[in-house]
Amino acid sequence: MTVKFKSKTKKQPQTIGSLFDLQVKKIERRKKYIKNEFQAYGLQLAEELGDWKNRPLYIRLAKTQPRDRLEKARLFIKDQLKGTIKSKPRLFLWKLKNLKDEEKEKNVQS
Repeated sequence: MTVKFKSKTKKQPQTIGSLFDLQVKKIERRKKYIKNEFQAYGLQLAEELGDWKNRPLYIRLAKTQPRDRLEKARLFIKDQLKGTIKSKPRLFLWKLKNLKDEEKEKNVQS
């Protein structure tokens, strides 16, 4: 004889306020690990690109790369249509390399 149990708790849709509270709690938990501004920016980049497992990479980029170059690459990703991007992190790193090469060429020509 098999007995089937039905779950009495159904998933309720979450309100915007509860989602906001979850984000605030997540940020508060991370605050104790963040000591510098570039760490916060690197974590923000990782979350925005959906590449949380490679967050040390973004922290290192935030520390070593000029902020305006990172911002240009980030805005390039944001301007793309959602369905056209296969991999946000890959496109971000490609654009970052492209911007770096353009700056090198500009410096060589001057």
